Amino acid sequence: MKIESITFQHLSMPLVSPFETSFGRETDRECILITIHSEGLIGYGECVASRDPGYNYETTGTALHILKEFITPLIIGKDIKGALDFQERVSGIRGHHLAKAGVEMALWDLLGKREGKSLRELLGGVREKVEVGVSIGIQPSAQNLVKSVTDYVKQGYARIKIKIKPGRDVDDASAVRKEFPDLRLQVDANSAYTMQDARILTPLDRLNLLLIEQPLFEDDIWDHHKLQEQFETPICLDESIITPRHARYAIEMKACRIINIKAGRLGGLSQAVMVHDLCKNVSMPVWCGGMLETGVGRASNIALASLSNFILPGDISASDRYYVRDITNERFILNSDSTIDVPRGAGLGVTIDEDVLKEFTLSKISFSSKA
Repeated sequence: MKIESITFQHLSMPLVSPFETSFGRETDRECILITIHSEGLIGYGECVASRDPGYNYETTGTALHILKEFITPLIIGKDIKGALDFQERVSGIRGHHLAKAGVEMALWDLLGKREGKSLRELLGGVREKVEVGVSIGIQPSAQNLVKSVTDYVKQGYARIKIKIKPGRDVDDASAVRKEFPDLRLQVDANSAYTMQDARILTPLDRLNLLLIEQPLFEDDIWDHHKLQEQFETPICLDESIITPRHARYAIEMKACRIINIKAGRLGGLSQAVMVHDLCKNVSMPVWCGGMLETGVGRASNIALASLSNFILPGDISASDRYYVRDITNERFILNSDSTIDVPRGAGLGVTIDEDVLKEFTLSKISFSSKA
């Protein structure tokens, strides 16, 4: 695929409601839309970096720098054969996985459109609809949290994830469990605990949770191994798994029993599939995490989650969970069985609402090949 031009649009989109985690509170979601033109086709990708370096070190600002100054010169005017060829070309750029993943997503979209295949077909997905859940940020009180959970259960979500942090953990989870004894419930700490203070989480073992996600430091695999030995509830790793190699470390160390796969965190869909396959080979379940994506990234996540070892519901959610107005013309709707249909169109299977995109664009820059 000859890369003729590439455009980066820095977006800021208002969320339906604030989303708070252990590392901060968002009222507007920033991201970067990547548009690549090749041989009469247009491919879209989403870099899911946000404004602040809370989830990881990348931000929209650092991502734009890497995209413009380092990734673009490696692909503009070049004939890119596919995702693995792209990964080889950018292998000299250490880290910056969110930036790389956004470009790779656009390449997959182009490839699907060129071959007339959906992303699900390209990746080898086996499902036409995927199980999903909803992620709920930290609320003002346990009572507010229970009310929020109640609202989402009424909407049809059969799996709920709640964010926790020191001081807002066991009591919050217990309140939800008391109200919903049979709900598929999990908690996410986003690296908020140390090995010492994680002992306060021991009562979570009595709440029949699906999993406890990333309680310890984002770069820690060994202490998660020690912590998992103390819990019956499966530990799930998210931030710690930044490459297929780290997934292998976690599996061999028995640091977790479940892995959350985010293509952005791993550097692209190709790397996400590698982690999926690695976990499948050892019968370790995986699920698809979310980063408050627009319809572009959401389409990619849904297609990824159609692979066979995505056994647990993903943090994908319907479009209206986060945005009143999205940049895609297509909206993702929650089915009555807590699933979302996988897009069937070529590539990502979504188109852009140019009016909405223009409204939410903070800046835009384009690069073209000289040939």
